[in-house]
Amino acid sequence: MSRQEILDKVNEIFQDVFDDETITVAEATTAEDIEDWDSLTHITLISEIESEFGFKFAMKDVLGMKDVGEMLDIIEKEV
Repeated sequence: MSRQEILDKVNEIFQDVFDDETITVAEATTAEDIEDWDSLTHITLISEIESEFGFKFAMKDVLGMKDVGEMLDIIEKEV
């Protein structure tokens, strides 16, 4: 799976979790860029991504993610 395909799926997950089809994330997107992205929503995003891609994030990875690009790096390693 290419990085762009992963990003496309991640975008769909963000749109579903935030119930907003206008959201488009890029590699540099952070929680500060999306108004409703708080710690609870972050957990929901992680859970949905784990379900979609069939793996579990390590806790250190979840805590260390600074932006969507780092999230994609981890997904890319796992799939």
